[in-house]
Amino acid sequence: MSINSFGRMFRFTTWGESHGPAIGAIVDGCPPGLPLSEADIQPWLDLRKPGTSKFTTQRREADEVRILSGVFEGRTTGTPISLMIENTDQRSKDYSDVAKAYRPGHADYAYDAKYGFRDYRGGGRSSARETASRVAAGAVARAVIPDVDIFAYVSAIGGDAIDYARFDAAQIGQNPFFCPDPEAAMRWEKLVDEARRDGSSLGAIVECVASGVPAGWGAPLYAKLDSELAAAMMSINAVKGVEIGDGFAAASLRGEQNADPMRPGSDGPTFLANHAGGIAGGIATGQPIKLRVAFKPTSSILIPVETVTRDGEASDIITKGRHDPCVGIRGVPVVEAMMALVLADQKLLHRAQCGE
Repeated sequence: MSINSFGRMFRFTTWGESHGPAIGAIVDGCPPGLPLSEADIQPWLDLRKPGTSKFTTQRREADEVRILSGVFEGRTTGTPISLMIENTDQRSKDYSDVAKAYRPGHADYAYDAKYGFRDYRGGGRSSARETASRVAAGAVARAVIPDVDIFAYVSAIGGDAIDYARFDAAQIGQNPFFCPDPEAAMRWEKLVDEARRDGSSLGAIVECVASGVPAGWGAPLYAKLDSELAAAMMSINAVKGVEIGDGFAAASLRGEQNADPMRPGSDGPTFLANHAGGIAGGIATGQPIKLRVAFKPTSSILIPVETVTRDGEASDIITKGRHDPCVGIRGVPVVEAMMALVLADQKLLHRAQCGE
């Protein structure tokens, strides 16, 4: 595969496979002189790492990051930053059946059709394990945009949505679902546990908000901020849809309902609504950037599914091993990381074209 990098000025490349010795990322274009250490990266990885509750995969990985280059005496040097995370709890034998037949909904057949062979151990590069590298790179990106606040949360699991009237941001870190509605979190415990015991899985919706993004970041037409964000989110494993602002709901509104009215303010215009999600014409308006990401149910399940073998014979497959009953839960820090990576890139692009 030749396309393993994302970004323009602030660019990262991920490497490694789910069941290889290690995974990691190379971050290039990071400005020099920024404070950075493993301690700045590790907390974000801890939010994503597996085995933190019975509602996630029971694979046990410490996900401890090592900075191999690009940092000297606690500050970035401006040269490529190499990040490495060792894999320590692989069980490749769990995938012996996957070597013979394709998992429907997974990338098994697509990879085989493209390359003529594939790494069936956990899906290789198509595994959600790759997202740990993105989270590590995203922590570096946060150092580039210290004035931007990014937070994400799960707003629905298996079609059961939160009640926004009970939205409490303080609750997001108080339950295993990154859920801002404590009543929904209680319902989801039963919902996800039932799917797990049935050997099945559930989809989820993750919402993300970035505040403090100045008006002007982004570019017209072919590098729109919203198109960059959409591409970043769609690159995450298991993501099947992205909405910016009101998204598809905007198609049901009249023009006066969808407009974001403005009034004079002390420091530029004051917006009275944010249907556009903080982006107009591909450029940030200064309002909070809001998006939603849809994660499909985990493809690896214990319920038999019809498939074909590599020899083209009809078969059924049960995917053994340790898998997330709802991969969208651990997708929260990944969505935050991709938001940070895009915004860091856009900040540097804006500075390159327009100056400080």
